[in-house]
Amino acid sequence: MHRGAGVPGVRVVLIGGTSNVGKSTVARAVAERLGFAYRSTDLLARHPGRPWRTPEREVPAHVAEHYASLTVDELLTSVLAHYERLWPRIRTLIATHAAQGGAGAGLVLEGSALWPVRVARLDVPHTAAVWLTADEAVLRARVHAGGRYEAATDEERALMDSFLARTQRYQSLMAEALDELGLDRIDAGAGRTVAAVVDSILDVVAKQTAASGQ
Repeated sequence: MHRGAGVPGVRVVLIGGTSNVGKSTVARAVAERLGFAYRSTDLLARHPGRPWRTPEREVPAHVAEHYASLTVDELLTSVLAHYERLWPRIRTLIATHAAQGGAGAGLVLEGSALWPVRVARLDVPHTAAVWLTADEAVLRARVHAGGRYEAATDEERALMDSFLARTQRYQSLMAEALDELGLDRIDAGAGRTVAAVVDSILDVVAKQTAASGQ
């Protein structure tokens, strides 16, 4: 697809995937290509975020405690429960934008809260969904780069290790669910440019739209 090309009939594009897979960057580029608004599910309600320092912020004590005290299974259970609580608000947001027809901009909504089973049960027209995945080595490299792992203390590395383990476990379960449900996923890993991933997403969106007769 060429820059500026739209997908007739689509009002909402959902982009799911685990943390650090590139959802935000890609979703913003899809929104720009389509002339849609961009939004992240993280802005609806924030679960304990990334447990590493940035130039703008220190790691809050409750975030450090979350990743330091829970096992990987407990971390995953916690975040999935958060997404379940958040889902009614997400569903309403999707339905509202899908119902607008030609009025106002469409929406590209991204987030790990877009769990495959819940999205598959949506009965909302003019909506397409795709998930991004990446090899575990790619996810590890991105987390380490974001947290400046090599320069971090042992305690900081331990928090990043817990976050990464949860991230990888989430992706594994997500991929299994996608395959069982026959939903679309795209590799957004090493060697792929943002533009190439955007093209792949829009191709999938067009095929979903054609198949549904939207």
